Amino acid sequence: MSPLCWLPKTARGIMMTKVVVIGMGYVGIPAAALIADVDGYEVLGLQRRSKRSGWKIDVLNSGKSPFEGVEPGLDELIAKVVKKGSFRVTDDIEVLKDADIILIDVQTPTDAQNMPRYNSLREVSTNIGKRIKKGALVIVESTVAPGTTENVVQRIIEKESGLEGGKDFDLAFSYERVMPGKLLEFIINMPRVVGGINPKGTERAVELYSKIVKEKIYTTDTLSAELSKTIENSYRDVNIAFANEMALVSESLGVNIYEIIELINARHDRMMHIPGAGVGGHCLPKDPWLLRYGLYEYGTWKVEPEFISLARRINDHMPVHMSELVENALYAKGVSIQDAKVTILGVAYLENADDTRNTPAATLVGALQAKGAEVTLHDPYVQSWEFGPHKIETDIMKAAKDADCLALVTKHQEYFSLDLDKIKSAMRTPVIVDGRNVFNMDDVAAKGFEYRCVGKHGIQRP
Repeated sequence: MSPLCWLPKTARGIMMTKVVVIGMGYVGIPAAALIADVDGYEVLGLQRRSKRSGWKIDVLNSGKSPFEGVEPGLDELIAKVVKKGSFRVTDDIEVLKDADIILIDVQTPTDAQNMPRYNSLREVSTNIGKRIKKGALVIVESTVAPGTTENVVQRIIEKESGLEGGKDFDLAFSYERVMPGKLLEFIINMPRVVGGINPKGTERAVELYSKIVKEKIYTTDTLSAELSKTIENSYRDVNIAFANEMALVSESLGVNIYEIIELINARHDRMMHIPGAGVGGHCLPKDPWLLRYGLYEYGTWKVEPEFISLARRINDHMPVHMSELVENALYAKGVSIQDAKVTILGVAYLENADDTRNTPAATLVGALQAKGAEVTLHDPYVQSWEFGPHKIETDIMKAAKDADCLALVTKHQEYFSLDLDKIKSAMRTPVIVDGRNVFNMDDVAAKGFEYRCVGKHGIQRP
């Protein structure tokens, strides 16, 4: 079947609901595949054919996943629905004309001033408005600032189509809670929040998600649903920031933050988060800023959310702190950072995944280079990275050759079983800086490594 062709409305004796999912990324692909696995639904993924991501079209249409990380069940599901003929991907925006349901799953990043960059969201809203048929349902799944669905998406669609939202077409917001490594699991087994601009749109969205979600589906208004997503991620970001700040406190006092966390969490109703080398991904680094923007843009008076701004500064500082640990550990071995070669272990922001969006490794690379260090990268899952011209080694021994320090950013499963004796023999200077508490401090020290760990063994003064 050509990617541009829909099945007949009554193919196989079943009334087919035509769904277009715009954006074939970490949200769009698993959502599209799950819906395509439901009888009566035919799904077209809509993806721009660019040098950066256009290759996904051919990969997905061949029945394969474009993700290099570990994604349980996704490869098999994509192969199944492609073979079934219920899922194809295209770059032809004209397929929007026949869609009964349209899901928007494009990226909504923030810029250097922490303002939302809605270029893609506005573009797809315009494309939808020029082609939407009367009676269609549009669902925004991309995370947006509170107020965006009605004030941006709805207004653009209405302007371009001449139709009225809530009367001629339905519109809802319903966010995913996915994370790399658990894409299918988190869509299927996480509670869902749906907020429509009208009751009918909410009901239709619930009907769709009830086909793929096993947990409870909560309904609310659009603004509350948008606010739920941005507050949820801001809450997590603030908690991580507290853990990171307490890690710095523990380093300064010479105690182990991980022991402290274990003692705190021994109480059943406490759940202190884990510190680390930094916070990455598409959500946490920008969703607090989307929340703040929504308050300023659509609130009735100006509210400055101080906690989330402070948390962002703390979490953004952690890769810089990693560079300080590297410099200190090298100094203890008599090596100047200006003369050092540092190998970063882990380019992805999350373990066992290939997602590099807002990875702390980028800030660490910049901080180390600003200090004069030569940087080498290693990652078992990431094949390429847009941050600089650095080649990413997949062979750990090549990456460690003549290195003066290994700086671990991502706790990929491969790093837990490294042959440190063998790696040490390839290095020029045996130094490890651990950003994720992967290594046992006593074991590493026994093998002759100078060791630093965020929250456990910090900067050592002469």
